[in-house]
Amino acid sequence: MNELTNRRLEIDALRALWAIRHHGGVTRAARALGLSQSAVSHKIKRLETSLDCELLGRTSGGPTFTAAGEDLLDYAGRILGIHDEALLSLSKTPLAGRLALGLTEDTACSDLARILGRFRHLHPNVSVRTKVRMSLVLRAMLDRKELDAAIVQVFAHEVRPTDVVLLRENLHWVRHPDLVLPECGPMPFLSFDDDCFYRQWALDIGQDDEVVLETVFECSSAAGIVSAVNAAMGVALLSDRHIRGEMVVVNSRLPSPPSLAYVIRRARGTRNPALDTLIVQMEKEINRHGGLTLAS
Repeated sequence: MNELTNRRLEIDALRALWAIRHHGGVTRAARALGLSQSAVSHKIKRLETSLDCELLGRTSGGPTFTAAGEDLLDYAGRILGIHDEALLSLSKTPLAGRLALGLTEDTACSDLARILGRFRHLHPNVSVRTKVRMSLVLRAMLDRKELDAAIVQVFAHEVRPTDVVLLRENLHWVRHPDLVLPECGPMPFLSFDDDCFYRQWALDIGQDDEVVLETVFECSSAAGIVSAVNAAMGVALLSDRHIRGEMVVVNSRLPSPPSLAYVIRRARGTRNPALDTLIVQMEKEINRHGGLTLAS
């Protein structure tokens, strides 16, 4: 028992270890934690001394995790989650009320489900009603104040100063290798429906005199578009995480798409303690994990 007492897992050191993995190195972890690089390295070294094992292998390409480090990371995630949940439950003023929240299909099937579940557990007197719609629909609902806040996808240049950015992605034209694109004439286009801003950009802005897109398939879900691409039916606009299998990026003849961002956006003038707390928890949790794990 005395041996276990002397070998303690310090929360700050575990948070530094977790940040190194999820931010891709000591330098980025230090920046995310608001510490110096030497401070982060010192925390890890002290943890290694306490546990009497090496957690990080120092190589020319940057730190790599040892087998012991990988094992500890799994525990670290769970320990930090319970630690932060305990602090929230003990330090927050009891909240009550109703929230109307909008999510896209992708985010509804992501880490946000876990975060919303934890929020409900910590604040049982707050009722959160969630609606899943496409980004353009959610933005219109925010304008009409039918929602208090929504997590929406926007082009990177459309991010507002009041938005909380959760994730940035790239948008690409993609096709299946079996699809032979015509050298001239219309190009077969696999499109989301009218409520998709990808589609609006492609049909209204993304075309020029040399390329004409002919919509041959229209679907509201990413799964349907992915299936159509893999069936070699045409080209489509898909973000990074939806590019899979044999898909290839098309870099010629088509204009380069803008980059994307997932943001938390409030309805104008909306302020209440429950919403403030939920947004802070979302941002903190996602930053701690180094990003938002979205549905694939």
